[in-house]
Amino acid sequence: MSAVAAGLVVGIDVGGTGSRLALRAPGEPRREAAGERVGVSGAGSSVGDVLVGLVRAAAARWPDDVARVAGVGVGATGIASLVERPGELVGALRAELARWPGVRDAPPLVVAADAVTAHVGALGGAGGAVVALGTGAIAVGSDGRGTWRRVDGWGHLLGDRGGGAWLGRRALEAALRTHDGVDDAGAALLAAARGRFGDPATWPAQIYPRADRAGVLAGFAADVASVATSGDPTARGLLVEAGTEAARSALAALGDDLPPLVAPTGGLFRAGGALVEAFEAHLATRPDVVVAPAQGDPLDGALLLAERASAGDVRAVPGFVWA
Repeated sequence: MSAVAAGLVVGIDVGGTGSRLALRAPGEPRREAAGERVGVSGAGSSVGDVLVGLVRAAAARWPDDVARVAGVGVGATGIASLVERPGELVGALRAELARWPGVRDAPPLVVAADAVTAHVGALGGAGGAVVALGTGAIAVGSDGRGTWRRVDGWGHLLGDRGGGAWLGRRALEAALRTHDGVDDAGAALLAAARGRFGDPATWPAQIYPRADRAGVLAGFAADVASVATSGDPTARGLLVEAGTEAARSALAALGDDLPPLVAPTGGLFRAGGALVEAFEAHLATRPDVVVAPAQGDPLDGALLLAERASAGDVRAVPGFVWA
């Protein structure tokens, strides 16, 4: 898909650690507002509530601008796997957009899995694979024209291999083995976890009942990276595992039929060090693969989808894009 020119557009990026909305006009820097992170409970995902909250916040913050919005693009975590009826969520969001001050009809809207906006933002619509490591982990391969292939993104209990929640959970497991006297390999991680969460006896109550437990676990990933930087072999080993898992997902998303281009994106890659080294080392087992820096982030991808929506240049792809 080619880039298009557009007027005022809105992009929304909703994830397990937080959410953002951006308003952008041609030739101007984007203006941003922050929102809540998504929670998952027995009642399902809170992604719909988070989206509505952001849309209402935009109307309150920029009441004179929202009536001129030409397109809205959304990337939302869990929409393909944790939202029972995504079409209804899209309809509810469209109705909320129609309530913006001065709006007669809701602007064109496209809603996508957050992995799609990560891909579009990182590769600018070109073919290849993007692996996103944030609270969760997912890799998506695309030819840039409508073929999409997903790997992982199964959530913090079943997958998200190499993501922040996966890394935080693995580190807390190592810390608790040391606390239990099984081995002392997690001593440095135990000290870091005590600093963040307090007495280990309180950890289950702090984590299990929370709908945003994935975000809580992912918050500890920064501590893991810090402990690894100080030379702790257990923390470093976990980062190596995370990087290797991310590379395996990227290669699976590429398959043997997509351009051999991989872009890493997501906050966890900013940890650098052992995680990135392991990621690149595993990708090097396939010599034709080129690792490219991400051109933009998922919010950039959402804005680009908004531009395409305004031009009528988006089509629905089951499981990936609702337009």
